[in-house]
Amino acid sequence: MSQGTPLENGWFKFYFATWYKKSPYFQRTVEAGCTSWDVYNHMLIPTLYDDDVKEYWHLLEHVTLWDVAVERQVEITGPDAARFVQLLTPRDLSGCAVGQCKYVTICAPDGGIVNDPILLRLAGDRFWLSLADSDTLLYALGVQAFAGLDVQVREPDVSPLQVQGPKSKPLVRKLFGDDVADMKYYRCTETDLAKIPLVVSRTGWTGEVGYELYLRDGSRGIELWDRLLSAGEEFEIRAIAPSAQRQMEAGIFNYGNDMDVTNNPYEVTGLERLVELDNENEVVARTALERIAREGVSRKLVGVRLDGRPLGMWLEDFWPVSSGGRTVGRLTSAAYSPRLEINMGYAWVPIELASAGTQVSVDSPDGPMGATVVPLPFWDRNKDVPKS
Repeated sequence: MSQGTPLENGWFKFYFATWYKKSPYFQRTVEAGCTSWDVYNHMLIPTLYDDDVKEYWHLLEHVTLWDVAVERQVEITGPDAARFVQLLTPRDLSGCAVGQCKYVTICAPDGGIVNDPILLRLAGDRFWLSLADSDTLLYALGVQAFAGLDVQVREPDVSPLQVQGPKSKPLVRKLFGDDVADMKYYRCTETDLAKIPLVVSRTGWTGEVGYELYLRDGSRGIELWDRLLSAGEEFEIRAIAPSAQRQMEAGIFNYGNDMDVTNNPYEVTGLERLVELDNENEVVARTALERIAREGVSRKLVGVRLDGRPLGMWLEDFWPVSSGGRTVGRLTSAAYSPRLEINMGYAWVPIELASAGTQVSVDSPDGPMGATVVPLPFWDRNKDVPKS
């Protein structure tokens, strides 16, 4: 097994290997100048091409193309598909129409968050869960084994790209026409581009105007990438990595470091709204979540504004959060917003310190930093931008 070699800047070489799956767009990301990758859902994801601040501004001003094939899908089909999907999530899906998307939490029997995917309803009996980084397929197969429902659960050949930024709408209009370009926020449709089979959704990981193109035939990845870049030249399209700065401005969490299966939706600011149990839905986590709702929670993941010099685009380690001279929590994510000119962060704190305006201290490697609990999201509170 190859090992990494220390570099002068403190980073280590990352060796590609067969156990890290590559996306259908991998070669094009290399040619576009990608300089670093991470592992997400057992696949390589681009994390930087040029400069994260330049990429951030390009996203805000033009249109960007992201290889996010790591957003693996769990496909659930069959006569009992709707009942089975409802078992997995406390969000009420009874009003979810064909062609609609919903942000959901997948919860374990104890209420823990297994994943926070986007759910796409493609037909009355066909759903996709577009995953964050966790082995949700295995959890769904475990539930299937005991559910006694007529469903099939699998990972299909689907590899998403994201087209994000203010010029994404004219680009999608050029490629697919008005019906696709003018879809409402959180809607999806099956279509094709020169017979390349796709699902297109009006979603994204940015809080900007954007679309996700779910390629349904991995063998045509290079062709799809090239067609998008060619059509996007007039709109100044550029391949970039997911923007941590814009994600955090939008109050979007990163499953695995901001929260995991040891946390429940009531503990995460904003996810409480995804627990809808004033109904008769059969949900694996119902009993646990009803109990948590009655008893309350002792901690909360909140947004914080951090003092000090501009931070980088991600943390290498969790930073302790202190109050009254003792450690009370941890900072899970932080980044500098070039637009707002502030340091943003997410922190776990005791519930008594979770109110907006509360002052805490963050113990960074460079010394203590003041931090103030603030409402989320940091920018565009009503999501007017992505809905436009």
